[in-house]
Amino acid sequence: MYKQLSSGVKISITRSITTSFESYLASIGWDEGKFSMEDYMQWWQNYFTENAAWYDKVPKDVLVNPEFHEELAKKIDEVIEKILNEEPTKKQTESIEKLQKQLGTNYTYSCKAEAAYVEQLLQTQLKESK
Repeated sequence: MYKQLSSGVKISITRSITTSFESYLASIGWDEGKFSMEDYMQWWQNYFTENAAWYDKVPKDVLVNPEFHEELAKKIDEVIEKILNEEPTKKQTESIEKLQKQLGTNYTYSCKAEAAYVEQLLQTQLKESK
């Protein structure tokens, strides 16, 4: 069922998974101890029903079909795995190192998305410290 959707809808679904996952992780400060898959799934459901353009483009009979939900769960797992395995960029690493020296912090990060979160957090701290 998922494979039969238009490429635009599939791209929109992937984008909504990515955006909601990164937003959820930011809401818990990228703290692995606070992560809950059930909480994330609720976060994602709220996100796509309120914000995602694809939701209204998928026929209702597909949205309620258990097979579609299984395929969607696999897609969610794939997207999350990709996010968590994407290396931070050199530019991110350099920026974070510079900011941490200025602020005297020692945040760790393991993927590109987490690096973006840390970089934004440090930039906010720098602005607030001035």
